[in-house]
Amino acid sequence: MREVQVWKFGGTSLGSGERIRRVAGLIAEGLRSRDLVVVCSAMGDTTDQLMAAADAAAKGDSQTATAVVRAIQEEHLKACGEAVEDAQVRREVERFVISRTEELEKVVTSASLLKEVTERTRDLIASFGERLSTRIVWGALRSMGVDAVYLEGFEAGIVTDDSFGSANPLMPLTAQLIRERVGGLLAQGKVPVVTGYIAATRDGIITTLGRGGSDYTATLIAYSLDAKEVWLWTDVDGMMSADPRVVSTARVLRRISYDEAVEMAYFGAKGLQIRTLLPAKEKGILIRIRNTFNPESEGTVIGDATDREMGVTKAVLFTRNVSMLTVKGDVLRGGVLSARVLAVLERLGVVPLMISQSVSSSSISIVIPRQVTDVVVRGLERDVITELGGGELEVERDVAAVAVIGEGMKGTPGVASRVFTAVASKGINVRMIAQGSSELNISFVVKERDVEEAVRAVHAAFIA
Repeated sequence: MREVQVWKFGGTSLGSGERIRRVAGLIAEGLRSRDLVVVCSAMGDTTDQLMAAADAAAKGDSQTATAVVRAIQEEHLKACGEAVEDAQVRREVERFVISRTEELEKVVTSASLLKEVTERTRDLIASFGERLSTRIVWGALRSMGVDAVYLEGFEAGIVTDDSFGSANPLMPLTAQLIRERVGGLLAQGKVPVVTGYIAATRDGIITTLGRGGSDYTATLIAYSLDAKEVWLWTDVDGMMSADPRVVSTARVLRRISYDEAVEMAYFGAKGLQIRTLLPAKEKGILIRIRNTFNPESEGTVIGDATDREMGVTKAVLFTRNVSMLTVKGDVLRGGVLSARVLAVLERLGVVPLMISQSVSSSSISIVIPRQVTDVVVRGLERDVITELGGGELEVERDVAAVAVIGEGMKGTPGVASRVFTAVASKGINVRMIAQGSSELNISFVVKERDVEEAVRAVHAAFIA
């Protein structure tokens, strides 16, 4: 039996009919030496267009909503004409595109009449992007003589709860269904071509898997089939040691561990979501990040082992859109203070990026997404400051967080000293520091105006 791999293609890779034809060629070539399951994202910016249609419908603007849908139909019919060479197959795909976009137009028109788009309806609208692109990929493969079978996510077996917008797969049911349905097709020598991002509840109501959902679809399928590898085809050569727009000497990371990848995803590394990584890590499935437009590049491999030759650190990442909140209270009530602060975050569903606490527990600092600052401040003022009968809350919105990541930092003396010496050499003040017991990540906060200089300084000290 040949090795099974799951290949997922992102929206940029599928951004036009010409690109889809290129993708189909890569798949056909790959099938010579392995069995493949193909997972597809929506074409280009189709998901953004669909959300624009949903927003217009919510305002009762049916004219704008339907205009967006018709533009999507035109774009996909054009892509079909470019990608699908066989006339009979092309007509079949064109009928599918027309039928689905007519269905979509009815959905947005109905929503416009109600001036309401529920989360359930938003998921339904969002699902059309992957359905259209995947059908065109299917058609391109059929034109090349590949025995491809089109499957929507729920047809492949992905069953979720009803957390619309970011649904959670029901395991082990999903794994069992994928083995039966997708595995059954592989056993027949067929090539399953699956919509990424979308799934359904037990009752067949369409859901979506949230940000990075197509990658998650790929690793869920790989987990269920005990596949050897997942290849995430994108428009870059792999994971980078820093944002190349900020650090000109940033380089491709040839190999990183699952744990390093999780830390990088936590700090917003492009193309990585934490829950995408977890199914692969659990079964030791390699993830390769490859460039559709430069397939000769080795890309990045994510697995159990890391590349020690790159030194103690792998990457220096940062995120701007954060705020730092510091709560100060009575030293005698420090333990209560920390517990109350964390309880507020839990109640609001806010996951802090960083936490730092004084030795006496009389103050605690947290870094949170900037967009939730106001709601968290109100919660802390009510449930902590007021209820404890005093205290002080400081809010800093003009900050950014930096993370220095690498397994080589474990047990290596002097790493923190080198980090902060590099930052200090640029005259930059560090506002907060955090490091977990895993020693995979040293994080710190600086003023937002200083963040790029801080990243360049640390990257130069360790990597470049």
